[in-house]
Amino acid sequence: MSRIEKAFATARAENRAAFVAYLCAGDPDFETSVKACRAVINAGVDVLELGVPFSDPLADGPTNQLAAQRALESGSTNGRVLDLVKAVRAFSDVPIVFYTYYNLVFAWGSEAYAKQAKAAGVDGILTLDLPPEEAGDHLAACDKHGLQTVFIVAPTTPDSRLETICQAATGFVYYVSREGVTGEQAAMSDGIKARVDAIKQYTDLPVVVGFGISNADHVKTVAQAADGVVVGSAIVNCIAENIGVAAAIESALTSKMNALAEGNSLAKSY
Repeated sequence: MSRIEKAFATARAENRAAFVAYLCAGDPDFETSVKACRAVINAGVDVLELGVPFSDPLADGPTNQLAAQRALESGSTNGRVLDLVKAVRAFSDVPIVFYTYYNLVFAWGSEAYAKQAKAAGVDGILTLDLPPEEAGDHLAACDKHGLQTVFIVAPTTPDSRLETICQAATGFVYYVSREGVTGEQAAMSDGIKARVDAIKQYTDLPVVVGFGISNADHVKTVAQAADGVVVGSAIVNCIAENIGVAAAIESALTSKMNALAEGNSLAKSY
């Protein structure tokens, strides 16, 4: 059983949703990023989603765009992101999933990228702008090197594509809870449970929900419908609001994680 499978199995056994926390790798610099990863892991995250900094993060809103900019300005590269994973692996076995764009994979080649990512300690990869219909080489490389794949279903995805998307995923399926880009929002979209149920008709893999989940009430809503809850911008903002003070970043991350987890404290029924 892979680390990703174990994480979801543990959450299911505890009658709760898995908590997936997003951080941009290298934000605001390498050493602080390692400390930020440690803080969210110590706070009990089930899966760590690491955004790979990219100059044109088209699926991201301002919060995560700025995080990527900070990381790039501090010298982050594909290689340094792998170094970050290795640093995390020195103190944790938490599943790590890359949130990346295909340009960054293509630059190295799918084979080399998958091989090096797995060797560093990455468990899965979500390549946001790579449709499964065009992902043959990528899927083959991931399968060869034991790197699990994650694909996105959007609110606008027609039912006719659900089977194709679900068949390409080997780690979990990521449902984007709203149209548009990442970022905090005041209220969750209606119909999340119905959409998750529709996806589950085509896969036995876990289905997680992300984009816009900002507080404990949002977490509670999603946790009652999905196998996992992804929180990104609300966590990344803890870094943006405390730049230059590593201890304050760690404290803010711990407090935010604890507050968000309160929404997942009510057992869900399976």
